[in-house]
Amino acid sequence: MPPRPAGRLACGRFSLSLERPLVMGVVNVTPDSFSDGGRHDTVDAAIAHARQLLAEGADLIDIGGESTQPGAVAVAPDEEIARVVPVLDALRDCGVPLSVDTRNPETMRAAIVHGADMINDIAALRAPGAIDAVRDSRCALCLMHMQGEPATMQQAPAYDEVVSEVGHFLEERVAALRAAGVARERIVVDPGIGFGKTLRHNLLLLGALDDLAAAGQPVLVGVSRKSMIGALTGRPAEQRLAGSLAAMLAAVARGAAIVRVHDVAESRDALRVWMAIDEAQ
Repeated sequence: MPPRPAGRLACGRFSLSLERPLVMGVVNVTPDSFSDGGRHDTVDAAIAHARQLLAEGADLIDIGGESTQPGAVAVAPDEEIARVVPVLDALRDCGVPLSVDTRNPETMRAAIVHGADMINDIAALRAPGAIDAVRDSRCALCLMHMQGEPATMQQAPAYDEVVSEVGHFLEERVAALRAAGVARERIVVDPGIGFGKTLRHNLLLLGALDDLAAAGQPVLVGVSRKSMIGALTGRPAEQRLAGSLAAMLAAVARGAAIVRVHDVAESRDALRVWMAIDEAQ
């Protein structure tokens, strides 16, 4: 197993130890989420789901107001803000960092005002004004690789060498934030499993995750219930738990510092057993 990332992650109001993998629970306040069929698309349902994930042991909660599954249509920032902000307000004192999954600078600014501790951006803060929106905050910043846009990204993803290209992209985005004055301790990177990648691209990236981890920034990985699990098992999203846990443990074995999951209790159990075996060696 690669060594855990050194030090801590500066994450808004929190300083998170990276000595063990952290579990980020997913809360989709959207009517068209691939993973839960829009079951938490109302504010009350989203808050209740977040509280359940907290009870199951989530180390962070990631709140999203825009579906970014393949083929998804973009949501206007005002609608996204209306979905996300009430959930942030209700969970403000829940005791763990609150992340907002958004690529819109307007939503980033509103989220920060309402207490977000992390901005998790599938576009790696490339939108005009995105870096300015987050630079002077205390938020952790997750930079994800995505080829194309959600509406079209899975139509024909292509790379000459996916591992090196994704790694180079993430290095460039980290350098852009550092040049803007963002402390390295606030930055997380994500290879973007399923975002403009074929099944083989995803497998190659997960297999080489230790190379990304070796670059020095904590790595966040989200494989939970994704289409790659369906492609390998033939199961629909609601039946992909076992495959998701296997992929998550493979990612942690290769250095992932944060895992973004839908099934927090099961993920915590799997990690607890896996870590006990690893620590006994």
